[in-house]
Amino acid sequence: GRYATTTEVYPDSPKATGEICNEAQVAAIVAALDFILAPPTGIPRFYPIGTPGKPWSDDERKQWKDSRKFHRSYKEEVLDKLDQIKLDNNDAMEVVQYGALSHDSERYPLFAVKSKQWEEDKLTLLVTGGVHGYETSGVQGALLFLQTKATKYTERVNIVVAPCVSPWAYEHIERWNADLKDPNRSFKKGSETEESAALISFLESLNVKEWACHLDLHETTDSDKTEFRPAKAAEAGSMYKDGIIPDGFYLVGDSEDPQLDFLQAIIDGVEKVTHIAPEK
Repeated sequence: GRYATTTEVYPDSPKATGEICNEAQVAAIVAALDFILAPPTGIPRFYPIGTPGKPWSDDERKQWKDSRKFHRSYKEEVLDKLDQIKLDNNDAMEVVQYGALSHDSERYPLFAVKSKQWEEDKLTLLVTGGVHGYETSGVQGALLFLQTKATKYTERVNIVVAPCVSPWAYEHIERWNADLKDPNRSFKKGSETEESAALISFLESLNVKEWACHLDLHETTDSDKTEFRPAKAAEAGSMYKDGIIPDGFYLVGDSEDPQLDFLQAIIDGVEKVTHIAPEK
């Protein structure tokens, strides 16, 4: 047969009786029947769009996009702040447009901020925010760094900050971009989104021989469990598996090159401001 197993009960257990063992065997049979009589995928509905177990069609992808709502203004919360940063730090920093999203180029220009005192022999820092547009502090934290701290380091370090890599997703508080693609999974040749391709092209134009440090600013929110992870699984036709949302600040390191001293230095700095997520 397609499915087969052997059941085993333990009638000598002090927790069991003969009647309980009989009921356990019946429960096993009923569970098996429920499984083989379920829809072919065996996947329950966990997201309102699509058919469980089947990848989304173009119509279902359009349904998702059409159901997204505007929540906040990229112009007011990002572009206007960049204008002010340009005014306040004209001697030290410059604001550079490196592209625009093709589906609305006027509404979604793409900007980075870089230090003017650029020298090849300096260490070079890259900060990216808003790769996932819904992660607010990645965007606003990058802008706050530019407003309050960046100019203190420009004599010693070349600085590049792309504060809002995915502006459509920022406005709609989404992980995906308008094409249902995740820019964070697209920073490699052949699978770029518009957002990642534009940023890669800009960074390559700087001819940096070696980036001394890259901080990619992210958040993990409760909506990861209620919206974004379920949507990702539904779109792929996969089963949704619940995950853990850590309570506090944490870092994602490179398993092949952990650089634990670097990560610990960041944890020590952040611990002065907020709590750190438990290890487990």
